[in-house]
Formats: sequence, structure tokens, C-alpha cells
Amino acid sequence: MAKILKADEMNKCIGCFTCMMICAALNHQNHSIRKSSIHIKTSGGLSGRFVATVCHACREPYCAEVCPAGALAKRKGGGVVLDSHKCIGCKRCIDACAMQAISYDEDTHQPIICHHCGVCSRYCPHECLSVQEVDDWEEKPDYQGRTHNDL
Repeated sequence: MAKILKADEMNKCIGCFTCMMICAALNHQNHSIRKSSIHIKTSGGLSGRFVATVCHACREPYCAEVCPAGALAKRKGGGVVLDSHKCIGCKRCIDACAMQAISYDEDTHQPIICHHCGVCSRYCPHECLSVQEVDDWEEKPDYQGRTHNDL
């Protein structure tokens, strides 16, 4: 089964940014939180609660549709996978993401997109994040016996 990241316990978040630091370090070999696929921010002011901006694993990802180079492919369970060799750095995927979950790495000229690997959830000290199993919907046949790939 495919897995997706969920930020469903953000009421526990204290804004320590551990999730952002571990994502940047392990996935992007950088210790800057700007290189993280997950972004934590306050919902408003110093006393506001924290919110997470992360890929929602869209089943029909518009970011992949607008990519002129075909660098983004649909991922089983939702979301996308980046082929960095195809990416031309046009930033169209960033503008297309309704969740504003894609950021841009100015050093590599590539989008920073969540892999749904769950490393952030494993290191969150307050268990604000989780990884949930979802159906591999691409492989399930529809009512006419076709799979999503046949359509």
C-alpha cells in the first residue's frame, strides 16, 4: 500500500521545526529549513497555533499536468514524484499547487516536493504528523474492468 503524510494533530505542535530540519537534512542533504518539503508556520501572531503546509497527495495533481518537461509523474496513492533530470526549473508546478506545498530550491533550480517518506513524522517529538496507508488507487479496476493506467 502507498503511504501519505498527514498533519492531523497540529494542535500539539510547539513550533520546534524538528520535522523541517530532519526533512532538509535527510532528503536534501542540507540543514536549512528552507530546503524542507514540509513548512510549519504560525496561523497568526505570536499566540497563534501552528499549521503545516505539506503535499496533500492529490489524486489528479495539477502540478504534474502543467509541467512542460514531464518531470512530475503521478505517484501511487496520490501526489507526484520528481524526475530531476527532466526538470527545467520553470516553476509552473509551484504556481499550480493549490496547497502551496511546493517550494523552489534556488541552489539546484528544482522544486522541493514531499516524497511522503514519513521521516518528519518519525522525528516529531509531539506526534503531530503521521503517515497513513492508502489504497494504490492507480491499480484498482473501475466498474468497466479498466485500471487507471488504461484510461
